[in-house]
Amino acid sequence: MAGEVPESLRICVADRAYRVCEYCLVHEDDLYHGCEVDHIISVKHGGATTESNLAFACFHCNRHKGTDLGSIDRVSSQLTRFFNPRNDHWSEHFQSVDGEIVGLTEIGEVTTRILEFNHPERLKLRRLLADSGRYPSIGALALLRE
Repeated sequence: MAGEVPESLRICVADRAYRVCEYCLVHEDDLYHGCEVDHIISVKHGGATTESNLAFACFHCNRHKGTDLGSIDRVSSQLTRFFNPRNDHWSEHFQSVDGEIVGLTEIGEVTTRILEFNHPERLKLRRLLADSGRYPSIGALALLRE
């Protein structure tokens, strides 16, 4: 299959991300379903199965994103692309406030909304992790510095 990710590439992507979801910044050890490799630009839209087009994503972020590339921004009514972990810096587009992920830009807003970062159950998990010192994790802090 064109979109199948070889195990060696999957390990490379996971290690590069410190095993943290590159979208919501939760470590895979703190997730029931763990993380998986996401095609930033999906195969159906011509995205390649290469290191530069892959991100480490939790089950929830990956399922909500699906093969979408973006959405309509509610303020500008313009088609806006999603956050791209290979090209964008998380802290330029998002801020975490008491576990809630707030979009700071149009890219941040559409990504936050469509990937359902602040679904009540996901917000509850991040708050519990924050209370125990696990969110953001050391890996997430490393991603934020890059």
